[in-house]
Amino acid sequence: MIGPLNHVGIAVPNIEKAIAFYRDVLGATSITEPKVLAPQGVTYAFVDLPSGQVELIEPYGDTSPILKFLAKNPKGGQHHICFEVDDIHNAKALMEKRGMRVLGEPRIGAHGTLVVFLHPGDAGGVLIELMESHKNDAAQ
Repeated sequence: MIGPLNHVGIAVPNIEKAIAFYRDVLGATSITEPKVLAPQGVTYAFVDLPSGQVELIEPYGDTSPILKFLAKNPKGGQHHICFEVDDIHNAKALMEKRGMRVLGEPRIGAHGTLVVFLHPGDAGGVLIELMESHKNDAAQ
């Protein structure tokens, strides 16, 4: 059921400083411009790597779920990992059948495809994002 690792989400207090770190210190050459995803309460940018992406996420708005994370981790840190799935609705139903707490209904994520999150309390302390694969876009 689980597909390829798509990205690792890193919560940051300042996305511009984080971009500068990945570019100037680590030498990343392909980083997207920051964009706001208001329904998710984040500003995000992707660091493109040969083996996947790092998603930098900064709080957007007073109700951003990233605010609580940064209150506990003021310098930022790993927020989630994202795996691709073929069908988000089937994946959600299967996870619920297997006793996982799925956080909300499928919604559009930063890649423009449907996503859901699995509660970290059911996943070894890791917030897991399941993202419907882009491969499905061509079939629609």
